[in-house]
Amino acid sequence: MKVSIRDLSKMTGFSPATISNALNHKKGVNRETAEEIFRVARETGYLSANAVTKIRLVIFKKNGQILEETPFFQQMIEGIEEECHRLGYEMVISHVDQRNPDYQKQVRDLLEEQGVGIVLLGTEMMDGDLSLYRNASCPVLLLDHWTELMDFNSVLINNADAARAITEHLLDNGHREVGYLRGNYRIKAFRSRFIGFQTALKKYKVPYKEEYTVTVGTYMSTACQDMLEYLKKKPKLPTAFFADNDIIALGAMKALQEMGYRIPEDISIVGFDDLTFSEISSPPLTTLRVEKREMGKMAVRRLVELIDGIGTSTVTKTQVCPKIVYRNTVKNIK
Repeated sequence: MKVSIRDLSKMTGFSPATISNALNHKKGVNRETAEEIFRVARETGYLSANAVTKIRLVIFKKNGQILEETPFFQQMIEGIEEECHRLGYEMVISHVDQRNPDYQKQVRDLLEEQGVGIVLLGTEMMDGDLSLYRNASCPVLLLDHWTELMDFNSVLINNADAARAITEHLLDNGHREVGYLRGNYRIKAFRSRFIGFQTALKKYKVPYKEEYTVTVGTYMSTACQDMLEYLKKKPKLPTAFFADNDIIALGAMKALQEMGYRIPEDISIVGFDDLTFSEISSPPLTTLRVEKREMGKMAVRRLVELIDGIGTSTVTKTQVCPKIVYRNTVKNIK
């Protein structure tokens, strides 16, 4: 005889409403209660053994240059964890490194696992890296990666429009000699930000000057060192720089200050991400705030929709729009 919610209520001692809320991942059911309800539901056959009760965050690394340096991703992971807990899912984290010889087998094993949905953190990915994940037997949500491929549901940052907006802030403050601090490892987010930077220049009829582009490392230490080497050549400098992210901006700021430049009196600079230490740098950095924790929560909510069969016929790409945080690294030179 088929087990009902009322039967589960009698077996566990919880009300039918609590049973229903737990099984549908609704608010108001604590973790221990939900785990007990799911355990009994599986043991009695109410839920099949492969029903999804776990969300796995898969962190993809190509070389780790971006993921290992910045605290940006910790807040995103905290958002994923909070939303998993709220919705009654167990959360686990797996790291996959493309440099490992068993990488492909590791990924295939993860994608064949039953009873799990996957949030794939694809910050360091290129489109070619996605081929392994295309035929997963479990639901997959792609986080922080833009792809032209049309078969991945995703949550990502609107990098191009945000970069355009903060570059326009420099232009609105009278800057017409605007440089670009370019990370030497070209993740797709950086490429999109460069497009936004160029779009703003074109809109204001300001030429892009290659000589104002400085390629630096993506660690704060290497960004500082590379910028120092550049400055020692005594190049003609722009009045302002847009940096691929805050790490690069702060490293470059340190180098500029070591060489005697004042910020923003001599050179203005803006970043992207709004990391915690961007607020306490000297001077505090004007940048773009990405709601990192909310991005993680949005990824879980969309994945749960896929798990529940909601909106599976339409692939969606949800873009999170950063906002400018005005601080003290931009001088008005009008």
